[in-house]
Amino acid sequence: METVQLQALSSSQGERTWAASAHAGALLLALLTSWSAGVAGMLAALAVYLMKKGDSDFVAEHAREAFNFNLTMFLMACGLAIIGVVLVGATLLTLGIGAIVTLPAGLLLAVLAAAVAVMWLVCSIVATFKALNGESYRYPFTLRLLG
Repeated sequence: METVQLQALSSSQGERTWAASAHAGALLLALLTSWSAGVAGMLAALAVYLMKKGDSDFVAEHAREAFNFNLTMFLMACGLAIIGVVLVGATLLTLGIGAIVTLPAGLLLAVLAAAVAVMWLVCSIVATFKALNGESYRYPFTLRLLG
């Protein structure tokens, strides 16, 4: 708890704004291009990271987290889309008889896609406010590829 307070004291208002913009910019661009095409969200976070990584560790940490999280959400969306295509293909190949299995699986897939979308939206908003408050934030369920 003390490390968060120390970090909050050491980050200036400008750094907090840049850190929050990494999360909010990723959220905004991903929403404008649809959440499943989260490449724009990754690019926004990556742009902030590349511009500010040498100036502020606080901003770089938040931009890295935003990039890694949006990359993870993009990969999850791709995985869900591939599974959806396979389910539709299985239904077509069995001339509709496979719908007995693929329909419940498709409904489960839709629920999972909605859960991913809600998690992405909520976590991005929380991260934005954490950055504005000068606190660190680690996204849950995130592949940390950009280190």
